Amino acid sequence: MIALIPAYEPGPRLVDVVSGLRQQAPWLTVLVVDDGSGARFDTVFAAAGSAGAEVVRYPTNRGKGHALKVGFRHILRAYPGQDVVCADSDGQHSTTDIVRVAERICGSDGAMVLGGRHFTGTVPLRSKVGNLVARHAFESTTGFVIRDTQTGLRGYPTAMLPWLLSIKGERFEYELNMLLDSSANDTRIDELDIETIYLEHNASSHFRPITDSLRVMLPLLLFATVSFGSFLVDVVGLQLLFTATGSLLVSVVGARLVSGSMNFLLNRRLVFRAAASGHGRGDALRYIVLALALVAASYLFLTVLTGLGMALVPAKLLTDATLYVLSFLVQRRFVFARRSSQSPHATVTASGDAVAAG
Repeated sequence: MIALIPAYEPGPRLVDVVSGLRQQAPWLTVLVVDDGSGARFDTVFAAAGSAGAEVVRYPTNRGKGHALKVGFRHILRAYPGQDVVCADSDGQHSTTDIVRVAERICGSDGAMVLGGRHFTGTVPLRSKVGNLVARHAFESTTGFVIRDTQTGLRGYPTAMLPWLLSIKGERFEYELNMLLDSSANDTRIDELDIETIYLEHNASSHFRPITDSLRVMLPLLLFATVSFGSFLVDVVGLQLLFTATGSLLVSVVGARLVSGSMNFLLNRRLVFRAAASGHGRGDALRYIVLALALVAASYLFLTVLTGLGMALVPAKLLTDATLYVLSFLVQRRFVFARRSSQSPHATVTASGDAVAAG
């Protein structure tokens, strides 16, 4: 079992976390990934190595998601077959809870394990608001309820690591994207209650409430905006074509061709940022397959609902609301999915020998 700890400009609590884990759970191999903290933090990482951690370093700050992926790649190469528990470097997770999540993975039968906080007691406002917004946005987008969508204490079975490397995101948005993709492919999630700890009002956190909250929520907000615009085009086109032709099938197909083309272009360029991937033909083909499936589903639902006496526009509202979540998840997971990038150059040091990457 590997305890993976991404760290950017860490304080002495990183060493406390490593020491605590080595004392409480010597069966855990502790791997620390330095996300480009720089030479000023050589002594901290050296101390973490002396406390029993293996340290991986690279020179440029790339974000938490990037650091996690570097750690996952290293584990696949150096520790094949090992499950992973990820924890933050700032002491916000007690060693007892880290060990509990690690132990739960062993009996999770392939599920992802989340250490979920209840946010009771004295909680910094930025943390409380950030989690509240993320939790409700996640629930409204996916229909799944997860109490703590921003927790950094997570456990993964070894079979999950290649999939984790395929998920988009290099910074704080990576862990939310992970949950979004989990809901798309029916990955089981086991949420374990953990203690809510905020030291010095979470002063050591590098999470920027406005900037990083927007970064985390941007795909959801953009997708909702594009979907609403496409929906308006679809509704107007449906009503105009039905008035002109009297054919529900012609109206549904014609309106969807116009709104679908607009939706594809905007989602590819703005929402999923796949325009530079060079796979435009493949993206378009996958989108067409999805669009045809959605047209068929839309036609079926509209036929049933209008046959039951519901007016066309209310039936359209109910149908599109039902298909909205499915469309987002399929586009994220399959239509505009990117291949994971090659691992960056990093310096790997054995326990007790932390050195800076060149």
